[in-house]
Amino acid sequence: MRGPLLLAVGAVLALTACGSSQQQSPSASASRVGGNWTRFGYDAARSNSGPARAGITPARVGKLHRQQVRLPGTADSSPIYLRGVRVRGRAHDVFFVTTSYGITVAVDARSGAILWRFKPRGYASWAGSERITNSSPVADPTRRYVYAEAPNGRVYKLTVASGAVVWSVSITKLPSREKLGTALNLSRGLVIATTGGYIGDAPPYQGHVVAISRGGRIVHVWNSLCSDRHTLIAPSSCPQSDSAIWARSGAVVVPRSGNLLVATGNARFDGARYWGDSVLMLSPNASRLLHSWTPRNQAELDSGDVDLGSTAPAVLGSGFAAQSGKDGLIRLLKLPELGGLGHLGGELQTVSAPGRSGVFSTMAVSQGRLFVGNDAGVWAYALSGERLQVAWRRDEAGTSPVLAGGLLYAYDPNGGLNVFRPATGALVSSLPAGGGHWESPIVTDGRIALPEGDANDHRTSGVLNIYR
Repeated sequence: MRGPLLLAVGAVLALTACGSSQQQSPSASASRVGGNWTRFGYDAARSNSGPARAGITPARVGKLHRQQVRLPGTADSSPIYLRGVRVRGRAHDVFFVTTSYGITVAVDARSGAILWRFKPRGYASWAGSERITNSSPVADPTRRYVYAEAPNGRVYKLTVASGAVVWSVSITKLPSREKLGTALNLSRGLVIATTGGYIGDAPPYQGHVVAISRGGRIVHVWNSLCSDRHTLIAPSSCPQSDSAIWARSGAVVVPRSGNLLVATGNARFDGARYWGDSVLMLSPNASRLLHSWTPRNQAELDSGDVDLGSTAPAVLGSGFAAQSGKDGLIRLLKLPELGGLGHLGGELQTVSAPGRSGVFSTMAVSQGRLFVGNDAGVWAYALSGERLQVAWRRDEAGTSPVLAGGLLYAYDPNGGLNVFRPATGALVSSLPAGGGHWESPIVTDGRIALPEGDANDHRTSGVLNIYR
């Protein structure tokens, strides 16, 4: 975050064009539509396509007030939201967000007050260091618990009511090397987590997928290197390192089948035990590898540090998926078979990402359209038959685009939240926001929540913007 103000944790600063952000308009109750936003990407498929009605119209979005809530750390991620849950004995609408050093915070969506915060044991030993997380929490279907990650390599189950720990489980044997950086997912009663590495790719580490029961037991582990070993491994015991699963979405759940899709980063590929720079389809409980796709130039990507897995697969309708990467290309893949297990190539089409720049964000999907943001702009693609075609282009930089209430929201990490019409790309409004990194907004119940700041600045304070 650029130039943070040193305020006490839990303090709030309202920045509005007129009056206090605490004021409620006469139509506030009419704006309360949209409901829960329980995970990064809105749904298990990580479509980034939220509620059809979100309580914010094109005419009103530019009139929203901004409140800045001071956080005990940078939330280089996306919040989640639960409506009308019991916290400290009273009903609240609540945003939950995890900061870069693993403090998870519950924020009252109406007032901006911090209701509770959870600080993981050992926090002082890594706070301010390079051991960060960019994870987003996920809510339990009961709405009584949230699951969150910390740089100590553990996944925590916390009560919504107070932030108390129900259980925690370690999903790495070397948290100083294996980063818990992606958003948690939840499918078929399992919490799904992935691991990667920290900046600099210091070995040893391996990307792996971990399926955890809601009772806190590790059910299955699938390792993208030494994949014949189905348990947590000491990274040094595998001959190969890297193959991070580090895209913002982490594991994507394919609708209906429940299969998991992940993309890996640089590492060796042999189509048998080592799966660097590949798109992988796993069974719903992460016990088996079902299908894979690997680009023909995998060795070139690996040697040039051009990770395929800088973004995750985006599931399009009619059995397709789109995969981009650091090389600024988007490949159209056919589901469910992908390209053939262990084989190179097999994509249906390759098109350029915005500006032929690398994609480090989650691609949004809605009604046969794909929305992609990066440093070069925000572009929309239309799927027709087995081909993607550019529908419109914007030059404003964007992180993961988000659709909600008939509008497309894209955070510009240089500062500002741009709002577009998804059909045409016309700019509806630009809301004030500070600079950041990988953050993206959520939009529901007449509110927008957007963190700002860069976790790589290693600060222990940060900001959550709430627009009402």
